[in-house]
Amino acid sequence: MEPDTIRVRPPNLLLRVVWFILVGWWLTGILSAAAWALNATIIGLPIGLWIINRLPFAATLRPVESFYRVESGNVVSGVRQRPFLIRAIYFILIGWWLSGLWMALAYAFLVSIIGMPLAFWMYGRIGAVTTLFRA
Repeated sequence: MEPDTIRVRPPNLLLRVVWFILVGWWLTGILSAAAWALNATIIGLPIGLWIINRLPFAATLRPVESFYRVESGNVVSGVRQRPFLIRAIYFILIGWWLSGLWMALAYAFLVSIIGMPLAFWMYGRIGAVTTLFRA
């Protein structure tokens, strides 16, 4: 069974473009650096991951999507994830440094006109690069 999605209507396209031009491009760079720095610490990891999941919103006001599934008669939030131990090992060995490279490359694409579509795609997948998070 596919998870049900609660969709929030994004703001007007013109507002999103103006937001990106005036605020989104530089705010995304600052938040990317802050998220990566927080992820490099154990204490800051939850906040860093929270920021990562909201980078597309910071850049373009794209709403954060919510997923729910029914499991044993109960409504459970989120998509079924890989086991915690596998995700933790992946993060320790690969995710922390790969996410830094991924976000730096995504930001480089973001500030170039030609690379923007790829940057938006990359920002939407930072959670998976960092911790194998399934959206």
